[in-house]
Amino acid sequence: MSTVGKRPASSPRELTRMSDRISFIYLERCTLHRDDNAITAEDADGITHIPSATIGTLLLGPGTRVTHQAMSVLGDSGAGVVWVGEQGVRFYSGGRSLTRSSALVEAQASLWANRRTRLDVARAMYRMRFPGEDPSGFSRHELLGREGRRVKDSYRQQAALAGLVWNGRHYVPGDFDAGDAVNQAVTAAAQCMYGIAQTTIAALGCAPGLGFIHSGHELAFVLDIADLYKVDVAIPVAFEVAAQSPDDVGSRTRRAIRDRVNNIGLLQRCVNDIKRLLIPDAQDDPAGPDTDHVTLQSDHGMNIESGRNYAQDIDW
Repeated sequence: MSTVGKRPASSPRELTRMSDRISFIYLERCTLHRDDNAITAEDADGITHIPSATIGTLLLGPGTRVTHQAMSVLGDSGAGVVWVGEQGVRFYSGGRSLTRSSALVEAQASLWANRRTRLDVARAMYRMRFPGEDPSGFSRHELLGREGRRVKDSYRQQAALAGLVWNGRHYVPGDFDAGDAVNQAVTAAAQCMYGIAQTTIAALGCAPGLGFIHSGHELAFVLDIADLYKVDVAIPVAFEVAAQSPDDVGSRTRRAIRDRVNNIGLLQRCVNDIKRLLIPDAQDDPAGPDTDHVTLQSDHGMNIESGRNYAQDIDW
């Protein structure tokens, strides 16, 4: 087994695109080691090898232990790592960006810093939620009201389809068991979506704290992106799982979300949506994995070649 000191970091060409990865893998009651570019999960039944570059997010459930070497290869491959407790799921850490280009994060910061363009992006997000409608004339408060009504309607519709009694959304932070089975399923589904969204955002090199709808939190942009798929993915899966049985709702919801995300190609959609929101007119991929070019900022908005000394260009 090679060590961190002997093994060079992966090049952009060697890293698997986020959209081509498995959305997430769940492991519990095992020990994670590293074997070259793979991680190994060892339990009483033996050892399983998992290529690290194929993982979008790795969910570590109860009873898992992970070595430093395993974490180093996961970080190098850009995989997200989520520690999952029995009280639900929560995203704790992520890997490095899969792109060397700063195009997306620069575009995000520029759009976020201007109040008008920040609202434009928020409206574009709502336009994704309401196909065929034009939200350009709505204020932020009106947009929030329409979204709230859409989510409430979705809860009622899914409850009717699943044959469940729905008494409203009840969630106590830190107390997963406080809600009934369907509320637990909704919580577990939402947290899975947050993990997927943050992993994608980290992989594209964007800033998770610069949100266009949410604000004031380190994961504001993560909440923005995850909410794009709440009604289409998270809520229907949660009600389907809760209708089957009230037992072991959290883990069954995670597995169902994983299968649905893979079946509909949500990672590809998430990647495309983020790029379209931040650089809508881009002709080329603004965060292509082969981009590894550093320039220096100069005057009048110009970028100049790096790797050379410009002292001789200055009249001292």
